Amino acid sequence: MRQLIKILLVIFFILSVYNPSCAVIKGELEYQIPIDYSKLSTEELENKAGFYYGLALKTSNGKVNEDMTSALNLYAILSNKNPENTFYKIRLGHLYDLIGKDRYAKGYFFQAIGTDSSQPEPYFRLGEFYYRKELYKKALNMYKEAYKRGYSGNYDTLYKIGDIYEKFGDTEAALKYLKLAAQKSPNSELDNKIKRVENANAINKEYYSDTRIRLMER
Repeated sequence: MRQLIKILLVIFFILSVYNPSCAVIKGELEYQIPIDYSKLSTEELENKAGFYYGLALKTSNGKVNEDMTSALNLYAILSNKNPENTFYKIRLGHLYDLIGKDRYAKGYFFQAIGTDSSQPEPYFRLGEFYYRKELYKKALNMYKEAYKRGYSGNYDTLYKIGDIYEKFGDTEAALKYLKLAAQKSPNSELDNKIKRVENANAINKEYYSDTRIRLMER
């Protein structure tokens, strides 16, 4: 009986690996989608993947639903067909990040970087990943890597860098990036943040100026 169970498990594993209609996420079968994608062209797969990706962003709410599963399946198929394509890896990483599969999310982001380190998006996505976990030093490093690789005009990158510098108490650096963000997309919330940081910066300057004077008088 045990031998039969083992054989059945092996058969199930083989089918789950080679059947694109079967979605396995972190060792757990979440959904069975009776769709055969094997006859679709790359363009058709990309169109379907993009469609379900958009739906997954709207409907998953951190859960694995059918839209999320379809998007994961399709991008996994595309990535297997073209391992050098970083876009598919980034999409997979983002989707896994949305459902809290941290190891898979980071794995795909780092795979994308390993395939083409010149792309800014995987660094940005890793920045978002670390930022949400309040690992601000790691997040800052990743945002700055994205900045250097082409996201110097990206509002979210500029804002997050400025926000982290504010958290670290570096008001000068915070103002630099927050003002750059304001140039890209001015808004009242950001204006208020800049004013708050400017006030803190003025206090910092006054404090350090007074400190220097006291040291000189000794």
